[in-house]
Amino acid sequence: MPGSLTDRLASLRGWRADGAACLAGALSALALPPIHVVPVLLATVPTLLCLIRGARGPLVAARRGWWFGFGLYLIGLYWITEAILFEAARFWWLVPIAVPGLAAVLAAFIVVPAALARYARPGWPAAVVLAGGWVLADLARQFVATGFPWNPLGSVWELPGYPGDVMIQAASLVGVHGLTLATILLAAAPLYGWIGRAGALLALLLWCGFGVARLQQPLPKAPDLTVMLIQGDVPQGQKWDSALMVSIFRRYLDLTHQAVARADGHPVVVVWPETASPAQLQTDDRARQLISEAADGAPVLAGSVRFDQDDRPRNSLFAIGAGGVIEGIYDKWHLVPFGEYQPDWLPIGIQVVPGGGFARGPGPRTLHIPGLPPVGVLICYEAIFPSQVIDPADRPDWMVNVTNDAWFGNSTGPRQHLAAARLRAVEEGLPLLRAANTGISAAFDSRGHELARLGMQQMGILPVRLPGALPPPLYARAGLWLPFGAGILAVIAGFLAGKTRRHIKSGSIRRK
Repeated sequence: MPGSLTDRLASLRGWRADGAACLAGALSALALPPIHVVPVLLATVPTLLCLIRGARGPLVAARRGWWFGFGLYLIGLYWITEAILFEAARFWWLVPIAVPGLAAVLAAFIVVPAALARYARPGWPAAVVLAGGWVLADLARQFVATGFPWNPLGSVWELPGYPGDVMIQAASLVGVHGLTLATILLAAAPLYGWIGRAGALLALLLWCGFGVARLQQPLPKAPDLTVMLIQGDVPQGQKWDSALMVSIFRRYLDLTHQAVARADGHPVVVVWPETASPAQLQTDDRARQLISEAADGAPVLAGSVRFDQDDRPRNSLFAIGAGGVIEGIYDKWHLVPFGEYQPDWLPIGIQVVPGGGFARGPGPRTLHIPGLPPVGVLICYEAIFPSQVIDPADRPDWMVNVTNDAWFGNSTGPRQHLAAARLRAVEEGLPLLRAANTGISAAFDSRGHELARLGMQQMGILPVRLPGALPPPLYARAGLWLPFGAGILAVIAGFLAGKTRRHIKSGSIRRK
Protein backbone atom coordinates (compact mmCIF):
# COMPACT_ATOMS: atom_id res chain seq x y z
CA MET A 1 0.00 0.00 0.00
CA PRO A 2 1.30 3.53 -0.77
CA GLY A 3 2.79 5.29 2.23
CA SER A 4 0.37 8.22 2.00
CA LEU A 5 -2.63 5.87 2.16
CA THR A 6 -1.29 3.90 5.12
CA ASP A 7 -0.57 7.15 6.95
CA ARG A 8 -4.09 8.43 6.27
CA LEU A 9 -5.60 5.21 7.59
CA ALA A 10 -3.40 5.33 10.67
CA SER A 11 -4.44 8.96 11.33
CA LEU A 12 -8.16 8.18 11.43
CA ARG A 13 -9.81 8.72 14.79
CA GLY A 14 -13.12 7.99 16.49
CA TRP A 15 -16.08 6.82 14.44
CA ARG A 16 -14.16 7.24 11.17
CA ALA A 17 -11.58 4.66 12.27
CA ASP A 18 -14.26 2.34 13.62
CA GLY A 19 -16.28 2.69 10.42
CA ALA A 20 -13.22 1.97 8.27
CA ALA A 21 -12.52 -1.16 10.33
CA CYS A 22 -16.12 -2.33 10.02
CA LEU A 23 -16.13 -1.73 6.26
CA ALA A 24 -12.83 -3.60 5.87
CA GLY A 25 -14.25 -6.54 7.80
CA ALA A 26 -17.42 -6.57 5.71
CA LEU A 27 -15.40 -6.52 2.48
CA SER A 28 -13.26 -9.38 3.81
CA ALA A 29 -16.38 -11.56 3.86
CA LEU A 30 -16.26 -11.46 0.04
CA ALA A 31 -13.20 -13.73 0.23
CA LEU A 32 -15.18 -16.46 2.00
CA PRO A 33 -16.99 -19.32 0.23
CA PRO A 34 -18.79 -19.31 -2.10
CA ILE A 35 -17.69 -15.91 -3.49
CA HIS A 36 -13.90 -16.34 -3.06
CA VAL A 37 -12.73 -12.82 -3.95
CA VAL A 38 -9.49 -13.65 -2.13
CA PRO A 39 -7.46 -10.64 -3.42
CA VAL A 40 -9.72 -8.31 -1.41
CA LEU A 41 -7.75 -9.41 1.67
CA LEU A 42 -4.67 -7.65 0.27
CA ALA A 43 -6.51 -4.40 0.99
CA THR A 44 -8.60 -5.24 4.06
CA VAL A 45 -5.97 -6.91 6.27
CA PRO A 46 -3.44 -4.09 5.73
CA THR A 47 -6.23 -1.62 6.50
CA LEU A 48 -6.81 -3.32 9.85
CA LEU A 49 -3.08 -3.28 10.63
CA CYS A 50 -2.83 0.43 9.75
CA LEU A 51 -5.78 1.22 12.00
CA ILE A 52 -4.14 -0.78 14.79
CA ARG A 53 -0.85 1.06 14.26
CA GLY A 54 -2.61 4.42 14.51
CA ALA A 55 -4.51 3.52 17.68
CA ARG A 56 -3.47 5.54 20.73
CA GLY A 57 -3.27 2.45 22.87
CA PRO A 58 -4.16 -1.26 23.04
CA LEU A 59 -7.75 -0.58 24.13
CA VAL A 60 -8.41 1.53 21.05
CA ALA A 61 -6.73 -1.11 18.88
CA ALA A 62 -8.95 -3.75 20.49
CA ARG A 63 -12.04 -1.70 19.67
CA ARG A 64 -10.99 -1.40 16.04
CA GLY A 65 -10.37 -5.15 15.91
CA TRP A 66 -13.88 -5.67 17.26
CA TRP A 67 -15.39 -3.51 14.53
CA PHE A 68 -13.45 -5.43 11.88
CA GLY A 69 -14.76 -8.72 13.26
CA PHE A 70 -18.28 -7.35 13.49
CA GLY A 71 -18.31 -6.44 9.79
CA LEU A 72 -16.76 -9.78 8.82
CA TYR A 73 -19.27 -11.92 10.71
CA LEU A 74 -22.27 -9.71 10.01
CA ILE A 75 -21.91 -10.28 6.27
CA GLY A 76 -20.52 -13.82 6.48
CA LEU A 77 -23.40 -15.09 8.64
CA TYR A 78 -26.36 -13.18 7.18
CA TRP A 79 -27.94 -16.50 6.17
CA ILE A 80 -28.83 -17.32 9.79
CA THR A 81 -31.86 -15.06 9.35
CA GLU A 82 -33.22 -17.64 6.88
CA ALA A 83 -33.46 -20.22 9.67
CA ILE A 84 -35.26 -17.82 12.02
CA LEU A 85 -37.86 -17.01 9.38
CA PHE A 86 -39.06 -20.63 9.48
CA GLU A 87 -40.11 -19.96 13.10
CA ALA A 88 -41.11 -16.34 12.51
CA ALA A 89 -44.40 -16.75 14.40
CA ARG A 90 -42.46 -17.53 17.61
CA PHE A 91 -39.15 -15.74 17.08
CA TRP A 92 -40.06 -12.74 14.90
CA TRP A 93 -38.36 -10.47 17.43
CA LEU A 94 -35.03 -12.22 16.77
CA VAL A 95 -34.97 -11.37 13.05
CA PRO A 96 -33.36 -7.90 13.38
CA ILE A 97 -31.02 -8.80 16.25
CA ALA A 98 -29.90 -12.44 15.82
CA VAL A 99 -27.16 -11.96 13.22
CA PRO A 100 -25.87 -8.63 14.59
CA GLY A 101 -25.92 -10.13 18.10
CA LEU A 102 -23.97 -13.21 17.03
CA ALA A 103 -21.56 -11.07 15.01
CA ALA A 104 -20.98 -8.89 18.07
CA VAL A 105 -20.11 -11.94 20.19
CA LEU A 106 -17.81 -13.49 17.60
CA ALA A 107 -16.10 -10.14 16.97
CA ALA A 108 -14.96 -10.21 20.60
CA PHE A 109 -12.52 -12.96 19.65
CA ILE A 110 -10.62 -10.46 17.44
CA VAL A 111 -10.19 -8.00 20.32
CA VAL A 112 -7.15 -9.63 21.92
CA PRO A 113 -5.22 -10.27 18.66
CA ALA A 114 -5.72 -6.62 17.68
CA ALA A 115 -4.58 -5.37 21.09
CA LEU A 116 -1.50 -7.62 21.00
CA ALA A 117 -0.59 -6.39 17.51
CA ARG A 118 -0.62 -2.81 18.83
CA TYR A 119 2.33 -3.70 21.07
CA ALA A 120 4.37 -5.11 18.17
CA ARG A 121 6.56 -3.10 15.81
CA PRO A 122 4.62 -1.95 12.71
CA GLY A 123 5.15 -3.98 9.55
CA TRP A 124 5.66 -7.68 9.42
CA PRO A 125 6.17 -8.13 13.20
CA ALA A 126 2.68 -6.71 13.86
CA ALA A 127 1.27 -8.94 11.10
CA VAL A 128 2.89 -12.01 12.64
CA VAL A 129 1.47 -11.17 16.07
CA LEU A 130 -1.99 -10.52 14.61
CA ALA A 131 -1.90 -13.81 12.67
CA GLY A 132 -0.77 -15.83 15.67
CA GLY A 133 -3.29 -14.20 17.97
CA TRP A 134 -6.05 -14.71 15.40
CA VAL A 135 -5.32 -18.45 15.23
CA LEU A 136 -5.40 -18.72 19.02
CA ALA A 137 -8.70 -16.81 19.04
CA ASP A 138 -10.17 -19.16 16.42
CA LEU A 139 -9.11 -22.13 18.53
CA ALA A 140 -10.91 -20.55 21.48
CA ARG A 141 -13.92 -19.95 19.23
CA GLN A 142 -14.00 -23.70 18.61
CA PHE A 143 -14.53 -24.44 22.32
CA VAL A 144 -16.06 -21.48 24.16
CA ALA A 145 -19.79 -22.04 24.87
CA THR A 146 -19.51 -25.39 22.97
CA GLY A 147 -17.98 -23.57 20.01
CA PHE A 148 -18.92 -21.97 16.69
CA PRO A 149 -15.86 -22.15 14.38
CA TRP A 150 -17.77 -21.15 11.25
CA ASN A 151 -15.95 -19.32 8.44
CA PRO A 152 -12.30 -19.40 9.54
CA LEU A 153 -10.24 -17.22 7.20
CA GLY A 154 -8.32 -20.30 6.06
CA SER A 155 -11.46 -21.48 4.26
CA VAL A 156 -11.04 -18.75 1.60
CA TRP A 157 -8.75 -21.17 -0.28
CA GLU A 158 -11.53 -23.71 -0.77
CA LEU A 159 -11.88 -22.51 -4.38
CA PRO A 160 -13.91 -24.50 -6.92
CA GLY A 161 -12.13 -27.08 -9.04
CA TYR A 162 -8.42 -27.70 -9.44
CA PRO A 163 -7.19 -24.34 -8.03
CA GLY A 164 -8.98 -25.11 -4.79
CA ASP A 165 -7.67 -28.68 -4.77
CA VAL A 166 -4.13 -27.30 -4.98
CA MET A 167 -4.51 -24.65 -2.29
CA ILE A 168 -6.23 -26.77 0.36
CA GLN A 169 -3.63 -29.57 0.34
CA ALA A 170 -1.62 -27.70 2.95
CA ALA A 171 -4.49 -28.38 5.38
CA SER A 172 -3.13 -31.94 5.56
CA LEU A 173 -0.10 -30.43 7.34
CA VAL A 174 -1.50 -27.58 9.42
CA GLY A 175 -5.30 -27.78 9.23
CA VAL A 176 -7.60 -24.89 8.42
CA HIS A 177 -6.28 -22.95 11.43
CA GLY A 178 -2.79 -23.11 9.94
CA LEU A 179 -4.20 -21.88 6.64
CA THR A 180 -5.70 -18.94 8.54
CA LEU A 181 -2.28 -17.99 9.91
CA ALA A 182 -0.73 -18.19 6.43
CA THR A 183 -3.63 -16.24 4.91
CA ILE A 184 -3.20 -13.27 7.25
CA LEU A 185 0.57 -13.21 6.74
CA LEU A 186 0.20 -13.27 2.95
CA ALA A 187 -2.60 -10.69 2.96
CA ALA A 188 -0.44 -8.27 4.97
CA ALA A 189 2.34 -8.39 2.34
CA PRO A 190 1.59 -4.87 0.95
CA LEU A 191 2.90 -3.49 4.27
CA TYR A 192 6.21 -5.35 4.05
CA GLY A 193 9.40 -4.15 2.46
CA TRP A 194 10.53 -5.64 -0.82
CA ILE A 195 12.32 -8.49 0.95
CA GLY A 196 9.19 -9.34 2.89
CA ARG A 197 7.05 -9.25 -0.24
CA ALA A 198 9.51 -11.49 -2.06
CA GLY A 199 9.38 -13.89 0.88
CA ALA A 200 5.57 -13.90 0.81
CA LEU A 201 5.59 -14.63 -2.92
CA LEU A 202 8.09 -17.46 -2.43
CA ALA A 203 5.96 -18.92 0.36
CA LEU A 204 2.88 -18.80 -1.89
CA LEU A 205 4.78 -20.57 -4.69
CA LEU A 206 5.97 -23.27 -2.29
CA TRP A 207 2.41 -23.66 -1.03
CA CYS A 208 1.16 -24.16 -4.59
CA GLY A 209 4.02 -26.53 -5.39
CA PHE A 210 3.21 -28.71 -2.40
CA GLY A 211 -0.42 -28.86 -3.47
CA VAL A 212 0.41 -29.84 -7.05
CA ALA A 213 2.88 -32.51 -5.92
CA ARG A 214 0.44 -34.02 -3.41
CA LEU A 215 -2.32 -34.23 -5.99
CA GLN A 216 -0.07 -36.17 -8.34
CA GLN A 217 0.50 -38.96 -5.84
CA PRO A 218 -1.72 -42.01 -6.51
CA LEU A 219 -4.51 -42.80 -4.09
CA PRO A 220 -4.69 -46.20 -2.35
CA LYS A 221 -6.84 -48.91 -3.84
CA ALA A 222 -10.54 -48.26 -3.34
CA PRO A 223 -12.91 -50.82 -1.80
CA ASP A 224 -15.54 -52.39 -4.05
CA LEU A 225 -18.46 -50.33 -2.77
CA THR A 226 -20.86 -47.81 -4.27
CA VAL A 227 -22.39 -45.23 -1.96
CA MET A 228 -25.85 -44.04 -2.96
CA LEU A 229 -26.50 -40.57 -1.55
CA ILE A 230 -30.21 -39.79 -1.38
CA GLN A 231 -31.41 -36.20 -1.62
CA GLY A 232 -35.13 -36.07 -0.85
CA ASP A 233 -35.51 -32.29 -1.29
CA VAL A 234 -38.13 -31.89 1.42
CA PRO A 235 -38.69 -28.18 2.20
CA GLN A 236 -38.21 -27.31 5.85
CA GLY A 237 -41.79 -26.11 6.11
CA GLN A 238 -43.03 -29.60 5.16
CA LYS A 239 -40.47 -31.73 6.98
CA TRP A 240 -42.42 -32.19 10.24
CA ASP A 241 -45.94 -31.78 8.84
CA SER A 242 -47.81 -34.83 10.19
CA ALA A 243 -50.06 -34.90 7.12
CA LEU A 244 -47.02 -35.31 4.85
CA MET A 245 -44.92 -37.75 6.87
CA VAL A 246 -46.17 -40.87 5.08
CA SER A 247 -45.56 -39.39 1.63
CA ILE A 248 -42.08 -38.21 2.68
CA PHE A 249 -41.20 -41.67 3.97
CA ARG A 250 -42.46 -43.24 0.74
CA ARG A 251 -40.36 -40.78 -1.25
CA TYR A 252 -37.21 -42.01 0.49
CA LEU A 253 -38.24 -45.63 0.06
CA ASP A 254 -38.81 -45.11 -3.69
CA LEU A 255 -35.45 -43.36 -4.10
CA THR A 256 -33.74 -46.15 -2.15
CA HIS A 257 -35.32 -48.81 -4.38
CA GLN A 258 -34.21 -46.93 -7.51
CA ALA A 259 -30.69 -46.52 -6.13
CA VAL A 260 -30.20 -50.21 -5.39
CA ALA A 261 -31.62 -51.13 -8.80
CA ARG A 262 -28.93 -48.96 -10.40
CA ALA A 263 -26.21 -50.91 -8.58
CA ASP A 264 -27.03 -53.98 -10.65
CA GLY A 265 -25.98 -56.42 -7.93
CA HIS A 266 -22.72 -54.69 -6.94
CA PRO A 267 -22.05 -53.94 -3.24
CA VAL A 268 -23.89 -50.81 -2.22
CA VAL A 269 -24.77 -48.72 0.82
CA VAL A 270 -27.58 -46.16 0.83
CA VAL A 271 -27.31 -42.91 2.81
CA TRP A 272 -30.31 -40.81 3.84
CA PRO A 273 -29.82 -37.23 5.13
CA GLU A 274 -30.13 -35.94 8.70
CA THR A 275 -33.52 -36.73 10.32
CA ALA A 276 -34.74 -37.92 6.92
CA SER A 277 -36.97 -40.62 8.41
CA PRO A 278 -40.16 -39.24 9.95
CA ALA A 279 -40.66 -42.68 11.52
CA GLN A 280 -39.07 -43.48 14.88
CA LEU A 281 -36.52 -46.03 13.64
CA GLN A 282 -35.54 -46.97 17.17
CA THR A 283 -38.97 -48.46 17.92
CA ASP A 284 -40.75 -48.77 14.58
CA ASP A 285 -39.94 -52.30 13.43
CA ARG A 286 -42.23 -52.00 10.42
CA ALA A 287 -40.49 -48.85 9.17
CA ARG A 288 -37.10 -50.52 9.40
CA GLN A 289 -38.43 -53.57 7.58
CA LEU A 290 -39.75 -51.38 4.76
CA ILE A 291 -36.35 -49.66 4.48
CA SER A 292 -34.57 -53.01 4.27
CA GLU A 293 -36.99 -54.25 1.62
CA ALA A 294 -36.56 -51.10 -0.45
CA ALA A 295 -32.78 -51.56 -0.24
CA ASP A 296 -33.04 -55.27 -1.09
CA GLY A 297 -31.14 -56.09 2.10
CA ALA A 298 -28.29 -53.64 1.45
CA PRO A 299 -27.26 -51.51 4.45
CA VAL A 300 -28.93 -48.12 4.82
CA LEU A 301 -27.57 -45.25 6.92
CA ALA A 302 -30.61 -43.16 7.82
CA GLY A 303 -30.93 -40.04 9.94
CA SER A 304 -33.70 -40.13 12.54
CA VAL A 305 -34.60 -38.78 15.96
CA ARG A 306 -34.56 -41.25 18.83
CA PHE A 307 -35.26 -41.09 22.57
CA ASP A 308 -32.85 -42.26 25.26
CA GLN A 309 -33.56 -43.90 28.62
CA ASP A 310 -34.29 -40.48 30.13
CA ASP A 311 -36.81 -39.77 27.36
CA ARG A 312 -34.53 -37.06 25.93
CA PRO A 313 -34.45 -36.79 22.12
CA ARG A 314 -31.19 -37.44 20.28
CA ASN A 315 -30.28 -36.52 16.73
CA SER A 316 -29.07 -39.88 15.46
CA LEU A 317 -28.01 -41.94 12.50
CA PHE A 318 -29.16 -45.57 12.30
CA ALA A 319 -27.41 -48.32 10.37
CA ILE A 320 -30.22 -50.58 9.11
CA GLY A 321 -29.18 -54.02 7.94
CA ALA A 322 -30.98 -56.95 6.29
CA GLY A 323 -34.38 -57.67 7.81
CA GLY A 324 -34.52 -54.23 9.43
CA VAL A 325 -31.90 -55.08 12.08
CA ILE A 326 -30.22 -52.09 13.73
CA GLU A 327 -26.49 -52.67 13.13
CA GLY A 328 -25.31 -49.47 14.78
CA ILE A 329 -26.39 -46.06 16.12
CA TYR A 330 -24.49 -42.79 16.18
CA ASP A 331 -25.70 -39.84 18.29
CA LYS A 332 -24.76 -36.28 17.41
CA TRP A 333 -22.56 -34.72 20.10
CA HIS A 334 -21.82 -31.22 18.80
CA LEU A 335 -25.26 -29.65 19.13
CA VAL A 336 -26.30 -26.25 17.76
CA PRO A 337 -26.77 -23.69 20.55
CA PHE A 338 -30.34 -22.33 20.65
CA GLY A 339 -31.27 -24.63 17.77
CA GLU A 340 -30.82 -28.09 19.32
CA TYR A 341 -30.15 -27.28 22.96
CA GLN A 342 -30.44 -24.46 25.46
CA PRO A 343 -27.10 -23.34 26.94
CA ASP A 344 -26.85 -23.63 30.72
CA TRP A 345 -25.61 -20.06 31.08
CA LEU A 346 -28.95 -18.57 30.02
CA PRO A 347 -30.78 -16.94 32.96
CA ILE A 348 -33.33 -19.17 34.66
CA GLY A 349 -36.80 -18.56 33.29
CA ILE A 350 -35.75 -17.84 29.70
CA GLN A 351 -37.01 -20.70 27.57
CA VAL A 352 -35.71 -20.70 23.99
CA VAL A 353 -35.53 -24.45 23.30
CA PRO A 354 -38.53 -26.43 24.62
CA GLY A 355 -37.56 -29.01 27.23
CA GLY A 356 -33.90 -28.06 27.00
CA GLY A 357 -33.56 -29.60 23.54
CA PHE A 358 -31.58 -32.65 22.46
CA ALA A 359 -29.22 -34.73 24.57
CA ARG A 360 -25.56 -34.93 23.49
CA GLY A 361 -23.92 -38.08 22.21
CA PRO A 362 -20.64 -39.31 23.74
CA GLY A 363 -18.38 -37.95 20.99
CA PRO A 364 -16.77 -39.07 17.71
CA ARG A 365 -17.37 -42.75 17.06
CA THR A 366 -16.58 -45.26 14.33
CA LEU A 367 -19.40 -47.57 13.27
CA HIS A 368 -18.46 -51.13 12.33
CA ILE A 369 -21.26 -52.35 10.11
CA PRO A 370 -21.20 -55.82 8.54
CA GLY A 371 -20.23 -55.62 4.87
CA LEU A 372 -18.95 -52.03 5.07
CA PRO A 373 -15.57 -50.43 5.74
CA PRO A 374 -15.50 -48.75 9.17
CA VAL A 375 -17.24 -45.37 8.90
CA GLY A 376 -17.03 -42.16 10.91
CA VAL A 377 -20.28 -40.21 11.11
CA LEU A 378 -20.71 -36.43 11.14
CA ILE A 379 -24.21 -35.08 11.61
CA CYS A 380 -24.69 -31.60 10.12
CA TYR A 381 -22.96 -28.97 12.30
CA GLU A 382 -20.25 -31.42 13.40
CA ALA A 383 -18.48 -31.01 10.05
CA ILE A 384 -17.26 -27.50 10.97
CA PHE A 385 -15.06 -28.67 13.88
CA PRO A 386 -11.46 -29.36 12.76
CA SER A 387 -9.76 -32.32 14.43
CA GLN A 388 -12.97 -33.32 16.23
CA VAL A 389 -14.68 -35.41 13.58
CA ILE A 390 -13.32 -38.95 14.03
CA ASP A 391 -12.16 -41.26 16.80
CA PRO A 392 -8.35 -41.36 16.37
CA ALA A 393 -8.16 -44.53 18.48
CA ASP A 394 -10.51 -46.28 16.03
CA ARG A 395 -9.74 -44.58 12.73
CA PRO A 396 -12.42 -45.17 10.07
CA ASP A 397 -11.85 -45.76 6.36
CA TRP A 398 -14.32 -43.06 5.30
CA MET A 399 -16.61 -40.36 6.65
CA VAL A 400 -20.27 -39.80 5.99
CA ASN A 401 -21.83 -36.40 6.63
CA VAL A 402 -25.62 -36.25 6.82
CA THR A 403 -27.24 -32.84 7.07
CA ASN A 404 -30.44 -30.85 6.71
CA ASP A 405 -29.44 -27.48 5.28
CA ALA A 406 -33.03 -26.71 4.31
CA TRP A 407 -33.06 -24.32 7.28
CA PHE A 408 -30.68 -21.99 5.42
CA GLY A 409 -32.57 -21.76 2.12
CA ASN A 410 -30.68 -21.18 -1.11
CA SER A 411 -28.11 -18.91 0.57
CA THR A 412 -24.37 -18.94 1.20
CA GLY A 413 -24.95 -21.03 4.35
CA PRO A 414 -25.17 -24.48 2.70
CA ARG A 415 -22.21 -23.65 0.49
CA GLN A 416 -20.04 -22.56 3.41
CA HIS A 417 -21.08 -25.74 5.22
CA LEU A 418 -20.01 -27.80 2.21
CA ALA A 419 -16.63 -26.03 2.12
CA ALA A 420 -16.03 -26.99 5.75
CA ALA A 421 -16.79 -30.64 4.99
CA ARG A 422 -14.33 -30.61 2.09
CA LEU A 423 -11.55 -29.34 4.35
CA ARG A 424 -12.23 -32.13 6.88
CA ALA A 425 -11.52 -34.68 4.13
CA VAL A 426 -8.09 -33.12 3.51
CA GLU A 427 -7.22 -32.77 7.18
CA GLU A 428 -8.07 -36.39 8.00
CA GLY A 429 -6.91 -37.96 4.72
CA LEU A 430 -10.29 -39.69 4.42
CA PRO A 431 -12.99 -39.61 1.75
CA LEU A 432 -16.13 -37.78 2.83
CA LEU A 433 -19.57 -38.42 1.36
CA ARG A 434 -22.35 -35.99 2.14
CA ALA A 435 -26.12 -36.48 1.92
CA ALA A 436 -28.11 -33.26 2.34
CA ASN A 437 -31.89 -33.00 2.43
CA THR A 438 -32.25 -30.11 -0.03
CA GLY A 439 -28.61 -30.02 -1.14
CA ILE A 440 -25.79 -29.77 -1.63
CA SER A 441 -25.06 -33.51 -1.61
CA ALA A 442 -21.48 -34.22 -2.68
CA ALA A 443 -18.56 -36.62 -2.49
CA PHE A 444 -14.87 -35.79 -1.89
CA ASP A 445 -11.90 -38.11 -2.06
CA SER A 446 -9.27 -38.19 0.68
CA ARG A 447 -7.54 -35.11 -0.79
CA GLY A 448 -10.71 -33.02 -0.94
CA HIS A 449 -11.21 -33.40 -4.70
CA GLU A 450 -14.89 -33.26 -5.56
CA LEU A 451 -16.05 -36.43 -7.29
CA ALA A 452 -19.72 -35.62 -7.75
CA ARG A 453 -22.46 -33.33 -6.51
CA LEU A 454 -26.23 -32.88 -6.59
CA GLY A 455 -27.13 -29.20 -6.44
CA MET A 456 -29.56 -27.21 -4.36
CA GLN A 457 -33.28 -28.00 -4.30
CA GLN A 458 -33.13 -31.10 -6.45
CA MET A 459 -34.54 -34.51 -5.66
CA GLY A 460 -32.38 -37.39 -6.76
CA ILE A 461 -29.72 -40.04 -6.23
CA LEU A 462 -25.98 -39.45 -6.32
CA PRO A 463 -24.05 -42.71 -6.86
CA VAL A 464 -20.36 -42.56 -5.93
CA ARG A 465 -17.71 -45.26 -5.94
CA LEU A 466 -16.10 -45.08 -2.48
CA PRO A 467 -12.49 -43.83 -2.84
CA GLY A 468 -9.56 -45.19 -0.87
CA ALA A 469 -8.25 -43.67 2.36
CA LEU A 470 -4.78 -42.16 2.81
CA PRO A 471 -2.52 -42.81 5.80
CA PRO A 472 -3.11 -40.21 8.54
CA PRO A 473 -1.46 -36.96 7.40
CA LEU A 474 0.56 -34.82 9.81
CA TYR A 475 -2.40 -32.76 10.96
CA ALA A 476 -4.50 -35.86 11.64
CA ARG A 477 -1.72 -37.13 13.90
CA ALA A 478 -0.88 -33.86 15.67
CA GLY A 479 -4.37 -32.39 15.86
CA LEU A 480 -5.09 -28.94 17.29
CA TRP A 481 -1.80 -28.87 19.18
CA LEU A 482 -0.06 -28.03 15.92
CA PRO A 483 -1.91 -24.75 15.12
CA PHE A 484 -1.92 -23.90 18.84
CA GLY A 485 1.87 -24.17 18.94
CA ALA A 486 2.16 -22.23 15.67
CA GLY A 487 -0.01 -19.45 17.05
CA ILE A 488 2.04 -19.17 20.24
CA LEU A 489 5.33 -19.16 18.31
CA ALA A 490 4.04 -16.51 15.91
CA VAL A 491 3.09 -14.15 18.75
CA ILE A 492 6.46 -14.66 20.45
CA ALA A 493 8.38 -14.24 17.18
CA GLY A 494 6.55 -11.02 16.36
CA PHE A 495 7.39 -9.48 19.72
CA LEU A 496 11.02 -10.66 19.63
CA ALA A 497 11.45 -9.15 16.16
CA GLY A 498 10.49 -5.73 17.52
CA LYS A 499 12.86 -6.02 20.48
CA THR A 500 15.73 -7.21 18.26
CA ARG A 501 15.23 -4.25 15.93
CA ARG A 502 15.24 -1.79 18.85
CA HIS A 503 18.41 -3.35 20.28
CA ILE A 504 20.15 -3.07 16.92
CA LYS A 505 19.15 0.60 16.62
CA SER A 506 20.29 1.34 20.16
CA GLY A 507 23.68 -0.23 19.46
CA SER A 508 24.08 1.80 16.29
CA ILE A 509 23.35 5.05 18.14
CA ARG A 510 25.87 4.28 20.87
CA ARG A 511 28.57 3.53 18.30
CA LYS A 512 27.95 6.87 16.64
